[in-house]
Amino acid sequence: MKVNIDIDDKHEETSITIQAKEWSEELEEIISVIKKKQPQRLFGIDEDQTVLLQPEDIDFIYAENRRIFATLDNRQLEIRLKLYEIEKILAPHNFTRFSKSVIGNLNRIQRFEVSFNGNLCVYFHSGNKEYITRKYVAAIKDKLMMGGDSNES
Repeated sequence: MKVNIDIDDKHEETSITIQAKEWSEELEEIISVIKKKQPQRLFGIDEDQTVLLQPEDIDFIYAENRRIFATLDNRQLEIRLKLYEIEKILAPHNFTRFSKSVIGNLNRIQRFEVSFNGNLCVYFHSGNKEYITRKYVAAIKDKLMMGGDSNES
């Protein structure tokens, strides 16, 4: 991909032109980042307290028993949003779907292990682990190869 930026006083406003042979998932992501408004905040519930969550601190978010939880290091905090709403909020922060009930942070992944059934076991820098189902494995590998930051140690 080629990126051109022209900064000059003659420009009245910012405009963006994308030229491509065909529509792709990569273009979809670029458009979503360009269109994103003020980032919506995520709040987690920890006992009696409401905690502001920073996307870069979250390993993964999962649904269990009709409730949604964010996993940060050794803590699980409940989030009172739907999983698909959280997925939209966190997409610009390099989060992607791992399975029907899990969204993971690609920036926090340390390593993978292939399971016997074709799933991937993902290990995060914090020591947490989660599984990527076969349906999502190829898309995640593509995202990591296209420039997803894996923060390898």
